[in-house]
Amino acid sequence: MFRSYPPQIVLEAVLNGLLTGAVYALVALGLTLVYGVLHIINFAHGAMLTLAMFAVLVAHLGFGIDPYLAILPLTPLFFGLGYATQRFVISPASRNDDGAILLVTLGLSIVLENLLLAIFRSDTRSLTLDYSFSVVDLGFALLSLPRVIGFGVAILVAAALWAILALTDTGKAIRAVAREKLGASLVGIDVNHIYAVTFGLGAATLAVAACLLMPSFYVNPRVGNAFVLVAFTVVVLGGMGSIPGALLGGLVIGVVESLCGLYLGESLGQIGIFLIFILVLLFRPTGLFGAKA
Repeated sequence: MFRSYPPQIVLEAVLNGLLTGAVYALVALGLTLVYGVLHIINFAHGAMLTLAMFAVLVAHLGFGIDPYLAILPLTPLFFGLGYATQRFVISPASRNDDGAILLVTLGLSIVLENLLLAIFRSDTRSLTLDYSFSVVDLGFALLSLPRVIGFGVAILVAAALWAILALTDTGKAIRAVAREKLGASLVGIDVNHIYAVTFGLGAATLAVAACLLMPSFYVNPRVGNAFVLVAFTVVVLGGMGSIPGALLGGLVIGVVESLCGLYLGESLGQIGIFLIFILVLLFRPTGLFGAKA
């Protein structure tokens, strides 16, 4: 039976779910962007998030860089890493065959996970920061400070990504390739370059997400798998390839997880997420904002 809670506790759970959901949305943005343009699922997404989280850990422990300040160097670094991975590894190895691309990204995921396992072992690590357990008192609710910061940054990054796609020449080229690859190439757009830029943007969003996660979360060589499962659900709920859908889907999933954790217990908090995943596949396979093929 469900336990009864005062409205203040339920409201606090909803607000914390929204804060967590914004970071889920940020992880999902890279996944849905790559799918929207390359029309493939990037199975290395979770491993790249794990790599980014270890990069934040090394930046803090090795160089004393605060996780939030680490956004500045790691975002362009991971953009370059994503660009190079697509341009010089995935594209040549797959020869532009979609089935081969899936296998290459799966293989890349296995390589990254085992490389991290060899370097860092299987130990779970976390950062001890002065503000890790700080809270923001709204009077009617207490919110985790790292989650509040994560929410604000995630919304800004989503807005910046929308602006890049909607207002810049590169963004227009990305949308052209996503809509019609052959037509885009005929008007002079370098499709392989746009694919690599898109993959780079997806990796850059993971770097930001890692910086937002590390003040309040742990990292081990397989931690990205848990997040990418949630990200897949967010993408399916919002609609494959839809950036607004990923943002809204992340917020919805965050609230559902928080409320399920409240009423069913923390260990069962993700039941609601995968129930939504199944229901969406059954009754609205295109998601909230997805278009029919």
